[in-house]
Amino acid sequence: MAGALVAGVDSSTQSCKVVIRDAASGELVRSGAAAHPPGTEVDPLAWWSALEQAAAAAGGLDDVAAIGVAAQQHGCICLDERGDAVRPALLWNDTRSAAAAAELVAELGGGRAWAEATGSVPVASFTVTKLRWIAEHEPEHAARTQAVCLPHDWLSWKLAGGANLDELATDRGDASGTGYWSPATGEYHMDLLERAFGRTPMVPRLLGPSQPAGETAAGTVIAPGTGDNAGAALGLSLREGDAVVSIGTSGTVFAAAAQPTADASGTVAGFADATGRFLPLVCTLNAARVLDAAARMLSVDGAGLARLALGAPEGADGLVVVPYLEGERTPNRPDATGAVHGLTLQTSSPAHLARAAVEGLLCGLADGLDALVGQGVPVDRVLLIGGGARSEAVRRLAPAILGRPVAVPPLGEYVADGAARQAAWVLGGAGEPPWQAPPPAEIHEAPLATAVRERYAEVRELVAERR
Repeated sequence: MAGALVAGVDSSTQSCKVVIRDAASGELVRSGAAAHPPGTEVDPLAWWSALEQAAAAAGGLDDVAAIGVAAQQHGCICLDERGDAVRPALLWNDTRSAAAAAELVAELGGGRAWAEATGSVPVASFTVTKLRWIAEHEPEHAARTQAVCLPHDWLSWKLAGGANLDELATDRGDASGTGYWSPATGEYHMDLLERAFGRTPMVPRLLGPSQPAGETAAGTVIAPGTGDNAGAALGLSLREGDAVVSIGTSGTVFAAAAQPTADASGTVAGFADATGRFLPLVCTLNAARVLDAAARMLSVDGAGLARLALGAPEGADGLVVVPYLEGERTPNRPDATGAVHGLTLQTSSPAHLARAAVEGLLCGLADGLDALVGQGVPVDRVLLIGGGARSEAVRRLAPAILGRPVAVPPLGEYVADGAARQAAWVLGGAGEPPWQAPPPAEIHEAPLATAVRERYAEVRELVAERR
């Protein structure tokens, strides 16, 4: 493996990023990126085009010995017998299947049955709910569907030539977000797939953590790939006792765990990771774009928003922002809107609103952290990543809201790095993944802001529904 290069791909909601690293040391050699189209449904060929553009921007893949793909979780790609998409892929953040999710949960007798079967209770983001929606609302597309896969499955399949549907493959991390695969048993629940879709289309075969998915036409080894959060965990060298708070398009809170979880309330999704362990996770729909929206309302940039927030007192004198700007997944309120509480003459200032927006975002994530701990997951330290972690206000306020020391790793593309690390793992054939993530660049600590959490808890349910 000496001198070999590996590529890692992060095909996220908003863009595709490619990193090229030394397979032995993990040293970054070059990188590239390309944008994805907006929307909650996308032609998968747009992702393929972006991967090609990002790879070209990274200097090409001709000298790469292995490649791994990590991508946005849950998406639903329905393929016909020729391997063509029968409709645009439904993304994780498409909430039209919220009613289908509620139907499926009720049909199985409630959340406990789903949690025991799959580790998670399905919500609108899960693939199984999107399949129910397609079966009910687009029967002509359902009838043409021969195989169902996820974004990372499809991109890895395309890298291998995309010839035969039986060559589709996936990994534990991504399969655990479908709603019809069990992290505890490592098996598909084809009965749940049939319940949702009315029949059982082909699904990708499961690969082990370091098992190759195939090769490109040029002979580049293709790693099994994984979902975005499992990729980030691998890129961060996540260990038990650490939890990651990632503030990107969505907000996620996840931790490495030795045992599977099964939260009947549905708050904690009992996912698998990309190493053979487990990755219990809480996801919110509203994250970095809460900061963007607040900055836009106040006519400032991100740095200006941070300065304003840090200039206001802790708790913003009782002003609270409940940031359900796009509905919400945790709690499961797909039609909710955001709200501002405690507006007075004293709190009617840009600084108070900025502070309340940052604290509201962090309080929602702190609720997720509490839910992980409630499932018996040990959390001693928080690793803060994602675009939102670039905000000085987020970094400085996080330990008081999250109630843990907060470590901020160096800025990086940890999802793509995890995919590259997985590619090196496959290439080297070692028992453990090679190289370790760099140590945190910053450590922040502060006393728990108990009053802020209590005030947010008082008003977080006082939101309106979309009309």
